[in-house]
Amino acid sequence: MAIEIVTIPCLQDNFCFLIHNTESQQTALIDASEAAPIQAVLDAKGWTLTDVLLTHHHWDHIDGLPALRDRDTPRVIGAGVDAHRLPPLDLEVAEGDHFETCGIPTQVIDVSGHTIGHIAFYMPQIKAAFTADSLMALGCGRLTEGTPDMMWPSLMKLRALPDDTAIYSAHEYSASNAAFAITLEPKNAALISRIDADADSRAKNKPTVPNPLSLEKATNPFLRADDPAFRAAVDMETHTPLEVFAAIRARKDVF
Repeated sequence: MAIEIVTIPCLQDNFCFLIHNTESQQTALIDASEAAPIQAVLDAKGWTLTDVLLTHHHWDHIDGLPALRDRDTPRVIGAGVDAHRLPPLDLEVAEGDHFETCGIPTQVIDVSGHTIGHIAFYMPQIKAAFTADSLMALGCGRLTEGTPDMMWPSLMKLRALPDDTAIYSAHEYSASNAAFAITLEPKNAALISRIDADADSRAKNKPTVPNPLSLEKATNPFLRADDPAFRAAVDMETHTPLEVFAAIRARKDVF
């Protein structure tokens, strides 16, 4: 099965992703931030949108859907618990559900925290996880609805995926996230190297996503709250991982 994934910059700092099966000619979209740039890629490639997978209800992930539905008639998939504030869904899913999109087996992971009912889509066959505003490049989503004791277990579910899983997150926040992360671990060699690589990508107008989960585990402070070296770096050796996570999330909120 030949799969092509296209990263599409939308709005000011969003990313949407098109997944295309070159054999079946099926095409899926992860979130629908803005119709015009998505339609431009579909038109340029001659693709028809067959599925739209929604991660959560925020406007910058769904507002492009009506125009895309007018263009094609895709099946729209999202969390059943969030159906009351999502666009009309053709398939309601929940934690642990499995379905196919573009011929790819897809697993639903509840990653509540940024919002309640936020889901991620994990596709082991292509080694990809679409995490939107839960696990992000060098960061995690602000807790607009949830609490630390929701978000920390959600991140641990994602951290448990295979190291070679590509993490497709939904925003270009790498510069601000890096600026914060380096204040916590100024001697983290992997983090320093990543900051340089990301700066080079941005200078070349290239997206800084996706990244392998192994890199996030080595550099993302929000995945490292139970790591002894990280806890020592932030002077919280005697605190629980949840307490460490909550503290650094609070620091990031005012950074």
